Amino acid sequence: MSERTPLTPELLALAQRAGAMLRARRETVAVAEGAAGGLISAALLSVAGASTFYLGGAVVYTLAASRAFVAGAVAAPPSLRGASEPWALHLARSVAVKLEATWGIGEGGAAGPTGNRYGDPPGHAWVAVAGRGEATRHVLTGDDDRVANMAAFARAALELLVEQLEP
Repeated sequence: MSERTPLTPELLALAQRAGAMLRARRETVAVAEGAAGGLISAALLSVAGASTFYLGGAVVYTLAASRAFVAGAVAAPPSLRGASEPWALHLARSVAVKLEATWGIGEGGAAGPTGNRYGDPPGHAWVAVAGRGEATRHVLTGDDDRVANMAAFARAALELLVEQLEP
């Protein structure tokens, strides 16, 4: 069995860039992620001085977890379902409100090796950033490699955050 880490140099470099930008702006971030399994938070926490910009995060992999960690912060859109654009945006908005962060990151998808109960294929996710602006991105890797997909979802979320932070 080969050992590999989803915390790739590219992912860590994105986290460094996001952390530097947040610190320079004196802004903060909170994360609610599902299929990325904590990789978004892990990457941000790998940055020295993360306590100046990272307020916390939750892996909301199940409905019970989302109810416990983000429910009630903001009104949920009608007919909300996981692994969708509205879901990712709801998570981003909710976690930002819950933790009083400048920015929230939300992510939901299907890492694989199979699709999810909604019929989405493995390698499908939506990521969202909410704060001083809002943006979403659909990720579709076309791959059933669970670890690679988790890393791809985390990378897409951090890329989206960096884009929102750029002047």
